[in-house]
Amino acid sequence: MEEIDRRIVTLLAGDGRMSFTDLARETGLSVSAVHQRVRRLEKRGVVRGYAAIVDYDAIGLPLTAFVSIKPIDPAAPDDAPDRLAHLSAIEACHSVAGDESYILKVRVASPVALEDLLQQIRASANVSTRTTVVLSTPYEHRAAELAGDPAKPDPAKPATAP
Repeated sequence: MEEIDRRIVTLLAGDGRMSFTDLARETGLSVSAVHQRVRRLEKRGVVRGYAAIVDYDAIGLPLTAFVSIKPIDPAAPDDAPDRLAHLSAIEACHSVAGDESYILKVRVASPVALEDLLQQIRASANVSTRTTVVLSTPYEHRAAELAGDPAKPDPAKPATAP
């Protein structure tokens, strides 16, 4: 990926609503060139979409938890994501290495709702669970630093004098 495309992706990851005009100003390209590059990045699947960052407390889902699951029968088919897809309280499902097979990020209204969800997860996927409740989230939705981002100096390279 070209450095300028990395810069565009980094900027959009930080602010998905950044205008083409602002992207052009930040990258030194024309608005039409930025527009073409963004469309190409979308078409290639590098930029897969744009999303709103929601205040879950404000919509009645203040409790976040991570639920690690592993099959009760290790010989059973590895189909837990399919079996759990109907549970809308599961925000994300990550396949992981380690003792568990998957880690689920869930959002619910209360401890009682979490208990109910855990029962649904166990019954739907025939898994055991281990749950970690989130107390607070100091930060989330941080944009990843892309290798070669010209806006950020590489600490491994010595600074050069102008």
